[in-house]
Amino acid sequence: MKDASIKAVLGPTNTGKTHLAIERMCAHSSGVMGFPLRLLAREVYDRLVAIKGEKAVALITGEQRIEPPGARYLCCTVEAMPRNPDAAFVALDEAQLSADRERGHVFTDRLLNARGREETMLLGAATLEPMVRALIPKAEISDRPRFSTLTHIGPRKLSRLPPRSAIVAFSSEAVYAVAEMLRRFRGGAAVVMGALSPETRNKQVELFQNGEVDYIVATDAIGMGLNLDVNHVAFAGVTKFDGIRMRRLHPAEMAQIAGRAGRHQRDGTFGTLSGAGNKMGPSPEFDEEDIYAIEEHRFAPITKLFWREAEPRFDSIPVLIGDLESLPQHDALRLAPEAIDLATLKRLAEEPFAASIRGHGQMRRFWEACSLPDFRQRGPDVHARFIARLWQDLQGGYIGADFVAARISELDNTSGDIDTLQGRIAAIRTWAYICQRPDWVLARDEMASRARAVEAKLSDALHARLTERFVNRRTAILMKSLGQDASILPITLAEDGTLSVEDEALGHVEGFRFKVDAAANHADRKMLLSAAEKALPRILGERAEALAASDLADIELARGAIRWNGHMLAKLKQRDDQVKPELEPANELAMLPDRARASLMAALDSWLDKKLEPLEPLRKMHIAATNPEAGSQARALLLNLISGHGFVTREAAGLEHLPKEMRPFLRKIGVTFGALDIFSPMLLKPAPRQLLSALGTDRRPLQEAMLPVIPDAKKLPAGYRHAGSQAIRLDLAEKIFRAAHDARAKADKQRKFRLNLALPISIGLEQKNAERLLGQAGFRVQHARPLAENVQGPPRPDSWEWRPSRRKPQRAAPAAAKPREGSAFAGLADLIKQG
Repeated sequence: MKDASIKAVLGPTNTGKTHLAIERMCAHSSGVMGFPLRLLAREVYDRLVAIKGEKAVALITGEQRIEPPGARYLCCTVEAMPRNPDAAFVALDEAQLSADRERGHVFTDRLLNARGREETMLLGAATLEPMVRALIPKAEISDRPRFSTLTHIGPRKLSRLPPRSAIVAFSSEAVYAVAEMLRRFRGGAAVVMGALSPETRNKQVELFQNGEVDYIVATDAIGMGLNLDVNHVAFAGVTKFDGIRMRRLHPAEMAQIAGRAGRHQRDGTFGTLSGAGNKMGPSPEFDEEDIYAIEEHRFAPITKLFWREAEPRFDSIPVLIGDLESLPQHDALRLAPEAIDLATLKRLAEEPFAASIRGHGQMRRFWEACSLPDFRQRGPDVHARFIARLWQDLQGGYIGADFVAARISELDNTSGDIDTLQGRIAAIRTWAYICQRPDWVLARDEMASRARAVEAKLSDALHARLTERFVNRRTAILMKSLGQDASILPITLAEDGTLSVEDEALGHVEGFRFKVDAAANHADRKMLLSAAEKALPRILGERAEALAASDLADIELARGAIRWNGHMLAKLKQRDDQVKPELEPANELAMLPDRARASLMAALDSWLDKKLEPLEPLRKMHIAATNPEAGSQARALLLNLISGHGFVTREAAGLEHLPKEMRPFLRKIGVTFGALDIFSPMLLKPAPRQLLSALGTDRRPLQEAMLPVIPDAKKLPAGYRHAGSQAIRLDLAEKIFRAAHDARAKADKQRKFRLNLALPISIGLEQKNAERLLGQAGFRVQHARPLAENVQGPPRPDSWEWRPSRRKPQRAAPAAAKPREGSAFAGLADLIKQG
């Protein structure tokens, strides 16, 4: 292959280099592309599948292999990329990583050796140009300028960061600290770190891309392999630990990260994060030289690439180590620092079992075991011990499927915090890598499938933990919507009264009163109230209109108010000259629009009219009391009856002043003149008594069923009279009194007469209580003397006599309720007190 067929496409971030390579590969009959991350390899694989179909595209990484028979296009990580691929097209992405201390030698080897039959493309930063010219003199180099500009806007506080920002930190502690502050004040952030699995990173990035959160917090992993709609990149620090020491970022590294701001032809900005807190150290600052270099894309060129012998000899461990540490032959190359695989090899070479490793095949197999990536990041010593155990398991030829299945099953546990889940994902990645080796594990395909399934399960759990900890979706939504027109806020009211914004609960509406979600913290309550108050007039107005148009089946009178499912809609304000009280809207209705409130109050007024129909006799009394034909004495009696809510004792009524010709006038409106009481029988039924109690008009105890006889009490329910140890309803007491007078009349008004107590007993009074009741009306019983012991015959009946008593009846019914001051009844206070 001639070097003239090699093309190097170099330029800053956001130049579309990868898109160009995909287009060129699709134009060839076959192709191979190597990527620095399996995340990138998977992304391009999905794009190629959409173009070429699943059967034509393969994916090979350390932990996953998708290899359809006859696949013509291969997406892989650089480590899994063939050194001498048999393909028409070959591309190496992010080729400037040849200068990376840990993995640079792998990129350098592919840059020097991986070639396509028809075309080879090297993609990388412009700083790589001197190395390409030195190592591949005949390569065709083309510059790809950035489509948009990057502008430095200086430091910004976390509260002043513009939406669609990425904050970059260089430790997990700093990432968590920034994400926690964003959750509290801006609704949260997506989190991206190198330790996350690709699946978790993808899901976190999706949170940001879908707009569920406006911020993403990441390590420098964001600088590579993530295509984001970021407008601004804020650096929480400009120093990092590179595996050896803490150092300041190089301008090119800063540019790689800052270059994520802007997309295609949309400009971006970058700056630093100020006032971030102690966990991130002092506020970072850019030098003027750094700002100039990033904005103008002018960086010091790469002067050396790291190299290591890619095809060492496997004669013995010392020979292998010697080849791996041999010096490069080109001035542009530098021997790579000791990587984890070489460090592991050196440590295990000192173990006793190393002496038994002989032969080219066994030595190669041992080196492949040492090359297992340290996904757990435990360091060379811990990693070397793991490789030693792995090598012992491999001495039998293969690792048993049962053993691998048990190790995978141990990691199939989604409990624990973020760090615990990250540790399990790193461990399962190790086993996924082991299971991909064709000569290490029995039932390789099944075990690899199990490992990937567990990794996906753990990744879902980790994503859920990250979202739960660092995303307050409700706050994020409200931060975006508080400035919007209230009519377009996505706030809805569920049937159970839950007020939500995009399925996130703001609180609960009880009746027409809004209560903030009890789970909200103090800082969020003000925001929730503000959001709810914007939409509540519209939502509550719709609720009021719907209620007014319904049959009002859930409306009730209780405790002097109209209530809906227990929640007050209107207070009842009593009026002196009317039975129907005035409706005063409850405070909860203040938020309703005027039209909706008027509609609801009109519906309640009509409902109340129908509800008060059982109080028609009381309404007639009100009308008669204003009739001039009634006369002053009749009006006085009516006012006493109204004040007593349907009954009054004769003593309190002042009947001696009522002309007899006025009694027919009163009887027409339902007034009954009894022996001891004046009352309206229709108002002694359950419905009117319940209404008067619910209206708050009659505050005496309520007997809901208005039973004929009840046990006596010091304070009797309205409409009852004492009768010894029992109490009897007034109309039934009058019936008993009338029967006694009828019996006396039949005896020609003799002084003594016979009275049958069958009627009061049938009503429910005990005999002694019936005698005490009749005694209140002036009837006295004289019990007959018993017959002598030697006298035969029926027992002698008791005799009764009526002597009108001038004394007050024993335990007379309580006086009517005291009228309110200033009412029309105040002048009758003395008359009422006499009762």
